[in-house]
Amino acid sequence: MNKLPEKAAKKPNIEVLADADAVGGRCLEIFIASAEKALKTQTRFNFAIPGGRSPEKFFKLLAKDPAAKALAWSKIHIFWADERYVPHDSPLSNYRLAADTFLCKIPIPEKNIHPVPTDLADIKKAARQYEKTIRCVFHLKASQLPRFDLIILGLGGDGHIASLLPYSDALLNTSKIACPVYINDQKPPDPPVNRITLTRPALCSASRLIIIVTGKEKAQILKDVVNFPSEELRYPVHYLWQALKKISWLVDTKAGKLL
Repeated sequence: MNKLPEKAAKKPNIEVLADADAVGGRCLEIFIASAEKALKTQTRFNFAIPGGRSPEKFFKLLAKDPAAKALAWSKIHIFWADERYVPHDSPLSNYRLAADTFLCKIPIPEKNIHPVPTDLADIKKAARQYEKTIRCVFHLKASQLPRFDLIILGLGGDGHIASLLPYSDALLNTSKIACPVYINDQKPPDPPVNRITLTRPALCSASRLIIIVTGKEKAQILKDVVNFPSEELRYPVHYLWQALKKISWLVDTKAGKLL
């Protein structure tokens, strides 16, 4: 086995679970435990959810699990780690997936849901507005970063995290909380649409992170990012190695078969 990325203080904390359902269940366990623990000592629990299909099992469990429904949702605020720059009713919208699977089925006040404002005509203005919302909810000063209690992420097939795509300008943005991501026509992601993402400083400042990796199509990239020396521009997930001790990797057997 090749050495771990140079910035890794230790081996990633990888839990290999039976299948995608088990990954969703374990993610739910961590979410509930984190929320209950946080709300014993603070007035709010702030968490961010990912885009793509990785969190779908978790979302569906949130909609029906009794312990999840019993949480103090009036004290829980939901944000998005990234969003595709499409209308909220688009099949490509990360907001829509959450809305359709669980947001309409839990007792959370609408004012506690903070989607990326993709209804604005200008993506730069939308990114600024999303950052303004985060700063307002977290009561941040100009130079401060939000400290999300929990951020859940997926791992892209090319090693991207949130919408921090390989070799994108967004990887170098360390002065903002959220920023636009413009699609490179040479190697566009799927789907090939512009996005807005939390920046890497915002991700690394979280108290805890979960990375969900499921499916056989993720086996090779998971092997690569775990074993290759640090190549942050090629594999943006390597930017999170500075926060490795705070990350739980939830992996199914198909994705983990090459580890």
